[in-house]
Amino acid sequence: MNRTLAPTSPVSHPFDAAAAAYDADFTATQLARWLREAVWRVLGEPFHPGDRVLELGCGTGEDAVWLAQRGVHVTATDASLSMLHVAHRKAAAAGVSDLIDFAAIDLSAMPATDHRSLITDHRPPFTGAFSNFGPLNCLADRQPLAAALARWLRPGGVVVLVVMGPTCPWEIGWHLLHGQPRAAFRRLRGGVEAHVGDGATIPVWYPSPWTLASEFSHDFDVIELRGIGSILPPSYLSHLVDRLPRLFSRLAKLDERIGAIWPATWLNDHYLMVLEKK
Repeated sequence: MNRTLAPTSPVSHPFDAAAAAYDADFTATQLARWLREAVWRVLGEPFHPGDRVLELGCGTGEDAVWLAQRGVHVTATDASLSMLHVAHRKAAAAGVSDLIDFAAIDLSAMPATDHRSLITDHRPPFTGAFSNFGPLNCLADRQPLAAALARWLRPGGVVVLVVMGPTCPWEIGWHLLHGQPRAAFRRLRGGVEAHVGDGATIPVWYPSPWTLASEFSHDFDVIELRGIGSILPPSYLSHLVDRLPRLFSRLAKLDERIGAIWPATWLNDHYLMVLEKK
């Protein structure tokens, strides 16, 4: 049975401020479609009809709906009630509400709150889990989350994580060109404040692939690593794609071909890591 938690106030979490405009500002852009399709090509491999998958930081539900349309049961979670509200409407409009459960979960609250009853609801362990486009960047330490996933997933369960990395050539070059060296190298600093909409900010961290793998190493093995947006710009530069669509269309194809090859696995806007529970 589908469930959601409706917002009780206009803004109760920083990302509530971004919920209403998120799809127009990001999801619907050509750049975002290329990036998300690159993720979907990987995400569709381990998860199949009938699987039960946990999503961490579902945002407006774009990935949850895509998986549900392929017969995957998704428990979609987010700390922002406004994001969940938009995702719930999107699932209903797509006719997949019966395949998606929604739960308000703040990943930063672990391990203080296990969320066991809210997540498992006395059902079998999850087949796998995923997180797309940076929710894990909102955590200073991801080891408590890794330990929780180890409890919630069945043996051999697959986790797909898309995380913003510490070294984005586009971002460095763009800000240096505009005389902004501090912004150019901001990802190398931990806990830097990022704007998420309507003046709201949230601290973010940019773990390297080595750091992320180490944080999950007790219970998970890395089975794949690839760059997402190695030669495509970050989302805040999507206006460049609109100005030069043919050029960036070629770059998007090249980005897909080289994503799994070093140094694209380390120099990128995001990287995708696939892990398997031991």
